[in-house]
Amino acid sequence: MKKLYILLLFPLLLSNCSADSNENPVEEQMYFPPTDGSTTWETKSILSLGWNQNAVQPLLEYLELKHSKSFMIIVNGRIVMENYFNGHTATTNWYWASAGKTLTATLSGIAEQEGFIDINNKVSDYIGTGWTNAPLDKENLITCKNLLSMNSGLNDALGDDVSPTNLQYTADAGTRWAYHNVYVKMQDVVAQSSGQTWNNYFNTKLRDKIGMNGFWFNSGTSGDLSVYWSTTRSMARFGLLNLNKGKWNGTQILNENYFAQATTTSQNINLAYGYLWWLNGKTSYHLPQTQIQFSGSIIPNGANDMFMALGKNDQKIYVIPSKKMVVIRMGDAADDENFTLSNFDNELWGKINALIL
Repeated sequence: MKKLYILLLFPLLLSNCSADSNENPVEEQMYFPPTDGSTTWETKSILSLGWNQNAVQPLLEYLELKHSKSFMIIVNGRIVMENYFNGHTATTNWYWASAGKTLTATLSGIAEQEGFIDINNKVSDYIGTGWTNAPLDKENLITCKNLLSMNSGLNDALGDDVSPTNLQYTADAGTRWAYHNVYVKMQDVVAQSSGQTWNNYFNTKLRDKIGMNGFWFNSGTSGDLSVYWSTTRSMARFGLLNLNKGKWNGTQILNENYFAQATTTSQNINLAYGYLWWLNGKTSYHLPQTQIQFSGSIIPNGANDMFMALGKNDQKIYVIPSKKMVVIRMGDAADDENFTLSNFDNELWGKINALIL
């Protein structure tokens, strides 16, 4: 009788073990594509994620309608969606616009961890005085951190030209947030302090380490405004690096402490801004070209923990740690020309939510 009881109990134990296994599946390991120039990149199906397959076509139609050139979703490092529109291909380069500001923020962090700079030091410590048209005592208030946080106090209404005569004093550094291309002076800081050209330092310390391609193109009135161009997959690689807090396949490219600072509110004026990264889910935010404070999250349809690299005419890197997801969009302006943010962000996330929820 005792033997019969054990035999009857054994299938039940197996069933319970199976149920526990389903409730607590082994966590999928993060994937990193090879950095040897190979086109290999693991994929993951929408079906395996349990997403809504019926939402795919409306999303693609919306993206094409809104003048997109490419779109990618990556989960745990694996490609879930990769689509190209209007003649754009996987090998076509496109400009990042201001989404590339985050590349400068990242290189600044690498330069700091290598001991070349301290972002709390004044900019003139590295590139000399007279780099602005501000009085010397006001210029010396401007730290590297001010450039990364967009609160240099310099006049943001004078266009892209970052030559000294065009960098005019408006307010003391740290007292006014304004979206300004003066951030590009951090590239000079890194170059001067490292003793290398910006391109060489960028390529060796970041681009080549994570298998990106692309190049910097100088534009703007003064010739100092560098814009990065690359393939969509290269943009996705950078997003994946930041999803993993600066680590690439076991190698810490960017110090995690600096990464945390970069993706956290950097000053008390625009809560939705870190070090050249935009931050979702804050109680208020400012927009470029205005001093108005708006209430609520920048992208209400987006996750509260999402941080973003956002560029002119809707170049986008969205990083969502809670979903282990990176979303990339490249293209022309979805609607009218815009500087960084537009209604497109929230509409797009409405379409993505229909897919992933």
